[in-house]
Amino acid sequence: MGTTETQELAEIPPPDPSKEQLLSHDEKIEQLVPDTRPSKSLLSIIQQPFHWLRMLCRELNTSFVLGVVLVYGLSQGFSGSFFRVVSDYYWKDVQKVQPSAVQLYYGLYYIPWVMKPIWGLLTDVFPVRGYRRRPYFILAGALGAVPALVIAVHAKLSIVMALGCLIGIAASVAIADVTIDACIARNSIEIPALAPDMQSLCGFCMSAGALVGYSTSGFFVHHLGAQGSLGLLALPPALLVVLGFVIYELKTSGHSEKKMALDKLGGAISGMYRTIKYPQVWKPSLYMYLSLALSISTHEGQFYWYTDPNAGPAFSQEFVGMIYAIGAMASIVGVLVYHKVLKEYPFRNLLFFAQLLYATSGMLDVIFVLRWNLKLGIPDYFFVILEECVSRIVSRIRWMPMIVLSTKLCPLGIEGTFFALLMCIDSLGSLSSKWGGGIILHMFHVTRTDFTNLWSVLFIRNILRFATLSLIFLVPRADQSDVLIPSDLLTKAPDAVSSDAEEEGLQLVSMNEKLEA
Repeated sequence: MGTTETQELAEIPPPDPSKEQLLSHDEKIEQLVPDTRPSKSLLSIIQQPFHWLRMLCRELNTSFVLGVVLVYGLSQGFSGSFFRVVSDYYWKDVQKVQPSAVQLYYGLYYIPWVMKPIWGLLTDVFPVRGYRRRPYFILAGALGAVPALVIAVHAKLSIVMALGCLIGIAASVAIADVTIDACIARNSIEIPALAPDMQSLCGFCMSAGALVGYSTSGFFVHHLGAQGSLGLLALPPALLVVLGFVIYELKTSGHSEKKMALDKLGGAISGMYRTIKYPQVWKPSLYMYLSLALSISTHEGQFYWYTDPNAGPAFSQEFVGMIYAIGAMASIVGVLVYHKVLKEYPFRNLLFFAQLLYATSGMLDVIFVLRWNLKLGIPDYFFVILEECVSRIVSRIRWMPMIVLSTKLCPLGIEGTFFALLMCIDSLGSLSSKWGGGIILHMFHVTRTDFTNLWSVLFIRNILRFATLSLIFLVPRADQSDVLIPSDLLTKAPDAVSSDAEEEGLQLVSMNEKLEA
């Protein structure tokens, strides 16, 4: 070895043992061995979801994965989207009801969802023959399949009977949702490492089901009619009945666990009462309710106008379903925008600008109804898709931080129960929005054939959306990563409630999943 080489080796500093300790075994191997691995082939990328599903089936039980697919994919995703389009045509073409009345009826669909905490308590406190989940899947299936068949078979149901059947279908979805969420909560506690994977599975199933439901709804309405299409909604509940017999569940002892659950229920009610009194909690809760209630829904008036051959653009059934399908994909874009760009902004700033954008984008509806798009040379088909995409993206960006804020308002120990309460408040806000929109449509004489004042109703809706900006002071200035609940409240959570996180985490898992739909 020459002198020059000896000097160069002497100048090389000795390895730092502290740095070596920071390197994992795999990183050391990667430094020593050159990476000769080939890039992933297209086939391996296609196989990854199947390997992932196989892993979930192996770790969580195949019947559980099947349950998630049936409840989130078929019951909520497909049935929910299919139901929305087909029921609109049913009220319009079969029952021939005015749009203002349909708005009021539609608000009643939210009642089973408002009652979700009750369904959850029933599954926890009142097992049937030692099973807390299986019987309620069967109940949900029967409650959904029978009304769907009744509507399909009877040529002319009364409005009261038809409304009862449709509410029964909605109740079926809500009960199945609560029951599978209980299973998800248990698995998330027992195998916490797979909790994100379970949420991803739920989100994918719901999104895929919604796309299929929206895409096929117009086709079936065109060929089977609205009444016959509603009969197809008996299939997902029937599969829920099958799920109730095959899903894996351990049998409980019964009486002792029921007493413990009743004790925890009393502690949860006490904890919720103490929590809701805090200004840090009731103020943002009030804002979320008012922001939903003041944004009155005009969906039915617009739907009737969309399909009217004289006053409106006369969209076909297939195209109406396609509009909603594209909107569902736009909602996913809204989730990605929030996740990648907006999740670091403070609550108040983000909600202020999201609400401002929400109110501004609502003017697209006014432009469309006044047919100014045609004066600008923009075809109806292109403009309605543009309007739907913008509306869905903005709505999702506005909704996501409110859900995150809701999770921050939940005290430790009763987080699931209190989150369910907040979701009930939001459901009441949506119900108020539907009923308020129906009243305004009726006051302005928007009917099945007269849409002269529809633009005025839309303009009032947008003014109310702008007015909601004056309530932004109810939202905390905190960042989305901050802790909002006082620490003393967290430490004073009742022991009877915090002793078993399994029972109290049900709704938190459920509603977080709804963000992905």
